[in-house]
Amino acid sequence: MIPQSTIDRIIDSADIVEVVSDYVTLRRAGTSYKGLCPFHDDKTPSFSVSPARGVCKCFSCGKGGNAVHFVMEMEQISYHDALRHLAKKYGIQIEEETFTDEQRQAMSERESMFAVNEWAAKYFNQTMMNNQDGRAIGLAYFRSRGFRDDIIAKFRLGFCLDSPNAMSNEAKAKGYNTKYLVSTGLCVQRDDKSIYDRYRGRAIFPWFTVSGKIVAFGGRKLDAATKGVTQKYVNSPDSVIFHKAQELYGIYHAKRAISKEDHVYMVEGYTDVLAMHQCGIENVVANSGTALNEAQVALLRRFTQNITLIYDGDEAGIHAATRSTDMLLAEGMNVKILLLPDGDDPDSFSRKHNAQEFKEYVNSHQTDFILFKTNLMLSSSKGDPVKRANLTESIIKSIAVIPDELRRAAFIHECAERLNMDEAMLLRSTNANRSEILNQMRLEAQRERERQENRLRRQEEGKQQATAGQSTPAAGQSTPAAANTSQNDTTDSAASPSAAPAADNVHATANEEYPWEAVTPPPFPPEQQFIPKAALTPNENLSEKQLIGIEQLIMTIIVRYGEQLIEGENAEGEPISMTLIEYVASDLEYDRLEFRSPLYRRMLTMAMENVHNEGFTACRFFINNQDEEISREAADISEDRYKLSSMNQLLTPPEQLTGQEISHLLLDYKNSIIDEELKLCKSQLTLPEVKNDIDKMTEILKRCMELKEIQKMLVKRLGDRVVKR
Repeated sequence: MIPQSTIDRIIDSADIVEVVSDYVTLRRAGTSYKGLCPFHDDKTPSFSVSPARGVCKCFSCGKGGNAVHFVMEMEQISYHDALRHLAKKYGIQIEEETFTDEQRQAMSERESMFAVNEWAAKYFNQTMMNNQDGRAIGLAYFRSRGFRDDIIAKFRLGFCLDSPNAMSNEAKAKGYNTKYLVSTGLCVQRDDKSIYDRYRGRAIFPWFTVSGKIVAFGGRKLDAATKGVTQKYVNSPDSVIFHKAQELYGIYHAKRAISKEDHVYMVEGYTDVLAMHQCGIENVVANSGTALNEAQVALLRRFTQNITLIYDGDEAGIHAATRSTDMLLAEGMNVKILLLPDGDDPDSFSRKHNAQEFKEYVNSHQTDFILFKTNLMLSSSKGDPVKRANLTESIIKSIAVIPDELRRAAFIHECAERLNMDEAMLLRSTNANRSEILNQMRLEAQRERERQENRLRRQEEGKQQATAGQSTPAAGQSTPAAANTSQNDTTDSAASPSAAPAADNVHATANEEYPWEAVTPPPFPPEQQFIPKAALTPNENLSEKQLIGIEQLIMTIIVRYGEQLIEGENAEGEPISMTLIEYVASDLEYDRLEFRSPLYRRMLTMAMENVHNEGFTACRFFINNQDEEISREAADISEDRYKLSSMNQLLTPPEQLTGQEISHLLLDYKNSIIDEELKLCKSQLTLPEVKNDIDKMTEILKRCMELKEIQKMLVKRLGDRVVKR
């Protein structure tokens, strides 16, 4: 376990804006920042980051939290690994940096795979830099391609010895499990279960995620070994941590430059990325031989909407450029295209020109997709009307996929001028194509809704089948939970973690004098219990939704203002004060109530145990909590835009909080409990076994009358704030 003091240091040091900016381009919006949500396909910025509170939240999909929770979601790692990630980022030492063999064995599959890849990257690099064969073959190859040592170090390039088991034997000697050597793709397993190194004799290019984790490797056969070889490159296979179609080579090293320049260059291969970095152009990524897809574009769109495709000037490069354009336009990207001279790629072109010449060529020769396609059409059709018509239709279809109407209109106007065609005719054709696209989208959306409805219906049918045959408990029947409550009621209150300290003049049992009579008197004399024990325990026949909703509001107030003092008088008229946390706990305890939500019960108990610690503040205590579930919930409900409402009332500012206002909220909660049990009693009266048993019916009717009397008292206390049900 990481000590709480270290967790506090990590979370206090983590700048939420800086952490999120590693993955998302943020722009200031008042006192907060906004950007596109990285957790769903977000077209308009719905992701809000609050530096004052240290939390983030998407108000579309609902995901967010503090810096730790954000890293957990982005990297799909555990709570403590996210803490380690942030500790490394901010240079904070953690006692658990080294792992024993037992700890390594206990790591999850994803964590183990990341650990193996990190070790392998270091092994490949050190082999190339320190091993005699590594320097003579691997390092010599990269230097022969013109790459400087700083670029080699920046991208952690390496070399795997041309031996079937040199790497895997070293890995096993270091304690790494063969299972993960195979699952990451570092090794290949034969039918007889033996393994061999996948990348033997190859130059190594590690793949980094947007946050810098190594998820895969690319291995290239060296020049002397590529004669007659159709596949120069071998990449890691898809795995639990790597899906090539969702990654972009170079994104980790490019993200800051992309965000700063608000522009990205897309190239094809590893060495193209390296060559452009060496020329000083860092906002560049590669799709590495795969067709560009929506997932990759969504990754780029977090940082920019402006992209330039750089391809070879040959026929294959032209085809690749036109293939990617429509998909990029449909995703809302602003697309430019740059074709290098025939026979050149960014790697070879950069070796013929210095950095300044390379930059000047890129800036002067990139064109928007309309100019690219019209020039292509004019050069290839050469007076052939059929080819001209087909290419014109291709341009119109490209314009039709653009979601923004104004941009479509601008491109139609430009296209009409360049092709010397009637703009109205092009507009009609574009609108017809657009209508067809929208119809297809509607059909797909309808099919998806139907799939969702079918899944939900099957789930509901499964629940009904699982609960079929279960009878409703008879009225007044005690449950095991109720029995436990009875035992707890007779236990010395000093043993209860939710009991307030006696030194603060808070009652310890329901039979003591209620100390808040002047502010919020109890609904009944102490000798009359609020509600029988059996009604206080969770019951699967009661609807929990409304109760949990009010509990969430109460806990929101506790998280935000739990350490605030509320002033009042006891029964003798003497002034007393207690924290809001103690007030809520003592009020619930007085009526022998506890939250239905196990999470909120745990949160209130922990708060009571720590409320008098030096420097205690509720929000920091909960958000920095060791318990991941508590930390997540606190971060979520502490968000500024979280809507606080109970019976259409908004939370009063903390400096104006009074016991009376908190009491009203607690009375709402108690009234809901009464209301739910009344519904249960009424439903029991309709059961045949109750109708045919006069004693049972009398018992339930008596209980209904008791509950109605209690509710009358609550209504009197609440006034018109009680909602009629």
